[in-house]
Amino acid sequence: MSSETNTGIQVKATNRKALRDYQIEERYEAGIVLQGSEIKSIRAGRANLRDSYASVEGGEAFLYDMNISPYPQAGHFGHDPTRVRKLLLHKDEIKRLTGKILERGYTLVPLKVYLRGGKAKVELGLARGKRQYDKRRDIAKRDADREMDRALRYGSRGG
Repeated sequence: MSSETNTGIQVKATNRKALRDYQIEERYEAGIVLQGSEIKSIRAGRANLRDSYASVEGGEAFLYDMNISPYPQAGHFGHDPTRVRKLLLHKDEIKRLTGKILERGYTLVPLKVYLRGGKAKVELGLARGKRQYDKRRDIAKRDADREMDRALRYGSRGG
């Protein structure tokens, strides 16, 4: 599941459900405070962002319900897979996020976990929930684009 680009970023986990259920308005990069066995598990690609979310409390950001599977070689000194993890953001980013989250309808969702320069980072999205008809409209638009591409690709053949 690891993919490396020319910028030295290795994506270890993505939250595809968030892209489907939310309209992402802004993106932020945050560091994660991890234990030793957690970073080893992330490097092995054993992180899961499904149903996870972030929130700001007391001037600090936290990530909830992110599942990092226990590292097998850690033995009984391992970590709790779903513990609350602190996120590392600048103060002005936290203030901006707090103001937006207090507005109606915004939430903070993790989009992907990746390694950059040997450090684990999480991409957070400031998102607004999509309604059912928004999801249907996105599906219809995607299908129409697919049909158009197909017609352009095969329509030029004289068959």
